[in-house]
Parts: sequence; C-alpha cells; structure tokens
Amino acid sequence: VLLTMAANPELRMDQLPSDPLLHVLSFLSFRDLIHCTYVSRRLNDLSKHNPLWRSLCSKHWLADRLQSGVSWFGLFKRYYTDLGRYMQYYPVLKRAWDQLKVFLQQRCPRMIASLKEGATEVELNDIEAQIGCRLPDDYRCSYRIHNGQKLVIPGLMGSMSLSNHYRSEVLLDVETAAGGFQQRNGMRRCLPLTFCFHTGLSQYMALQPAEGRRMYESFYPCPDQTAQDPSAIDMFITGSSFFEWFTEYVHNVVTGEYSIIRDQIFRYVHEKDCVETTGHITVSVSTSFLPELSSVHPPHFFFTYRIRIEMSSSASPEAACQLDSRYWKITTSDGNVEEVQGPGVVGEFPVMTPGKVHEYASCTTFSTPTEYMEGHYTFHSLGNFSTALTFPSSSAAFVMVFFISEAALAL
Repeated sequence: VLLTMAANPELRMDQLPSDPLLHVLSFLSFRDLIHCTYVSRRLNDLSKHNPLWRSLCSKHWLADRLQSGVSWFGLFKRYYTDLGRYMQYYPVLKRAWDQLKVFLQQRCPRMIASLKEGATEVELNDIEAQIGCRLPDDYRCSYRIHNGQKLVIPGLMGSMSLSNHYRSEVLLDVETAAGGFQQRNGMRRCLPLTFCFHTGLSQYMALQPAEGRRMYESFYPCPDQTAQDPSAIDMFITGSSFFEWFTEYVHNVVTGEYSIIRDQIFRYVHEKDCVETTGHITVSVSTSFLPELSSVHPPHFFFTYRIRIEMSSSASPEAACQLDSRYWKITTSDGNVEEVQGPGVVGEFPVMTPGKVHEYASCTTFSTPTEYMEGHYTFHSLGNFSTALTFPSSSAAFVMVFFISEAALAL
C-alpha cells in the first residue's frame, strides 16, 4: 500500500483498504465519527461500522446487547436522543446504580423491591415548572435511572440505631421531594433528598445560591438555638453536588466501608489507620456523626462509634482471655484533654477465644467540631496458669470530624 501511495500521490480515499481506516476511526469520539459521515460516501459507510458503535454504546450507555432489528449505530442514536444531555454523568451514575443493586441483592434484598422505575423527561420538566427552579443535570440523570424509592423502612440512604434512637433515610422520589420544596426564610429554594419517618430528618439540596449556601450543595439543616431569628439555620454539609453525594455514598456501600447490620446500611465510617493489633487481639473503630442530635449554636456534636474486638483464629486455645476494663484519652481541637476509664464495655466483660469477634456501639458528645480518641483495653488470661496475666490491647487514635457551614440570617 505504501509503495502504491508513493507512486500515485493522487490516491483517492475510496482506494484505501478498509482495515487501516477502521483502525484510525476507532480512536475517534462519537462526534468526530458523525462528522466523518459528511466527508465522503466511503467514510460515511465506514463510520457506521457496527463494531465502532458497539464500543461507543458500551462506553457511554453501558449497553452490551442489541435490540432486535437495530444496529449499534441505531441503538446509540436512540440513547442519545433520549439521554444525550446527560452524557457527562450517565455512565458513572448508571454503573453506580448497577453496582448498588448487585450489592443490595446479596446483602439487603428487601431494599431492591422499594426502588422505583426511572422518571421521564416530561415528568422532570413538570416538576421544574411546579417548583419554579431548574433541577441539576446530575440529579435528573440519576432520577431517569431510578426515581428514588418507595416510602418504606429501611431507607436506602442509611440507618442508625442506638438504645433509644433510630434513623433510616429514604431516597425520596421526585414527586414527593417537590411536595417538600422549601420557600420559607432560612431554607429558600431547597429540595429534600431524603426523609426519615422516625426523626423527621431530611437532607436537602440547594437549588440556588441563597442564605449562605452554595448552589447544589447537600446538607442537613440545623436550627440556631441561640439566635433570636427563628429562621436562622446552620448546616452540616454532606456534599458539594448531587453527583458527588450519591456516588461517594454508593462507593462506601459497595466497598464495605459502611456496615451491614440486620439487612440495613449503617453509615459508620471506618478509617484504615484506626486498627491496632496486640498479640492475638485486633481492635478496629468506625464512627458516625448524628446531625439530628447535634447543634452548632450552642456547640453540641453527637457521635456514635462502633468497636470491633477480634481474636485471631490462629491463636491457641490457651490464648483465651476476658476483657476487664477500658481506657480512653480524648483530645479536643482546642487542646483540652479528658481521660475516661472504667470496667468492661457497655456493661459486658466479653470472653475472647480463637476466631471470636465481639462488637459493641457507644456514643459521645463533643463541644468542638474535631476531637480525637485513643486508648486501650485490659484483658486477663484464662489459660492454665497459676497466676493470671494482665495485658493491654491498644486502640489506634481515631478522629471524629464533620463540616459545618453557618448560613446567613434570612433578611
């Protein structure tokens, strides 16, 4: 081919072999391929080559199956006509939803039945007309895939359970969310994303920059209990956009960062550094902030933490031991230090044997946004020794922190 081209510099496009041309075309974007269809009849034919569009359908729409009587080029056009405005978000959000459903089917199967079919473009346009605000494209894209969930328990967006407190957040469908759209002072132009039946708690998304909020920021509202103006609202920020908020949550669920307890997703955050092993005992810590029990003014920040104590399965039976006491050193962000020690854990003195796991949850309140806890447990050996041995098992320092935004007073 090269010799022929050298001998005949006027070689036309329709004389070039198909294979090298198709290879070049395979590196083009779908827009460039469309432009190639206008260059010549030959490129028009090659640019519609099925394998080229099969790759693009997989990349942009995660489509791997053809519908009867439709080419890959035709299938791409159908998707683009329906979802083209969401190309920036669709493959990531669709993959997130697919991964979440696979995970739920294995770990929390009853949640699958609560998911609603996607909304249509017309339905989303009607909602925008109803509330008088534009919905962001990442939100619309996700709701084209699934229109939230039914109002059931447990909620898709995480649960929390303490001895006298329960929270489970439902991902609201767009119609219900529109019914809760806020126009009051302190919450103007805010759309609810979630709702909890037990606490009345919702996460909101700001549809316009107002009252100290950034556009499309997600947050938990927190009334300022010290302000004379009842509309003064502080915020606990949960995301800078719907896309970040949802995909980060799904990532934490499917990678096991969040715990699954009794078929529910518990939003405990586990830092990999918060693990410590002493001998055969490993202690790890996960934490969670509870905005519904917290306030900024006055400063009162409520956290729950979950401790996992595990004895290695490779330990010998003689390594069996029983927990005697706990010790915590708490350091606030302003440098104050508090020490807490006492017998057992939440009234229990667990016996640890090879392979056994003991988990418990507790809670604490802070007066500063960031605090650190570190400490150890003391066990005594249950082995056949004339004198019982006592040894500490450390718990790595872990941090409890969240983001606060103080919204401006409504005028």
